[in-house]
Amino acid sequence: MTALAQARPRHDVPPAAAATGGAARTMVAIERMTMAFGDFVAVRDVDIQVGDGEFLAIVGPTGCGKSTILNAVAGLLTPASGGVAIDGRAVAGVQGSVGYLFQQDALLPWKTALENVELGLRFRGVPGGERGRRARDWLAKVGLSGFEHRFPHQLSGGQRKRVQMAQALIVEPKVILMDEPFSALDIHTRHLMQNELLRLWQEDRRSVILITHDLEEAIALGDRVVVLASGPGSRVVESFHVPLERPRNVAEIKLDPRFTDLYRDIWACLRGEVEKSYAYGD
Repeated sequence: MTALAQARPRHDVPPAAAATGGAARTMVAIERMTMAFGDFVAVRDVDIQVGDGEFLAIVGPTGCGKSTILNAVAGLLTPASGGVAIDGRAVAGVQGSVGYLFQQDALLPWKTALENVELGLRFRGVPGGERGRRARDWLAKVGLSGFEHRFPHQLSGGQRKRVQMAQALIVEPKVILMDEPFSALDIHTRHLMQNELLRLWQEDRRSVILITHDLEEAIALGDRVVVLASGPGSRVVESFHVPLERPRNVAEIKLDPRFTDLYRDIWACLRGEVEKSYAYGD
């Protein structure tokens, strides 16, 4: 085992607190949360703390409850026991302080790029003139000036993903949730979108929870990587601090020996859980 693995902090402590021994501000607190659907227990007694401005990546086998945890943070699902708090306030119902990037396109096909980006502001009662100005600014920020009046079917996969990022970030959420947002893209577009995401995130560093099956993506993007056990009754197995400086280029960072060492350590932890999930499926 490398020194990186030996030095990793507990999974319920944000990196800043682990490094200093003090208490960092917690933006998302998941405390002894159990998610059940009838008699089926998806996750059991999960404890995860996400610091203010921390980029947390969660990996685990298929069916381990990653999306279930994300939906509980968003207020779309209610825990059977335990709970979730955002910035010290208990989550009860759909959260206006959360932005969500889904795996599939979540754009309304009958609305233009500009109208899709405006949606969150419209729901919040922002006047039309201000909505349009802010939406145009965000489309420019993600490199889509001149595409305001295109419909989703007139945009490429990468362009639609840029619209989704603008749509999620324009409302200035405290927490950004990402459910494998780049998995449907080809590898070159994926790298471009990952770098674009990091550039936008770097501007104000809101708290992020990303779930992914791609371990390389988790390390390249995250400050910390949490590994979940195979389901049912999934739990947190381990947490790994990512000691790679920012800003990062997701393609170049993979050449860093520290990236390789960390990948090896996390995969050694994750591999057994993946094998258990296949055995359970059989």
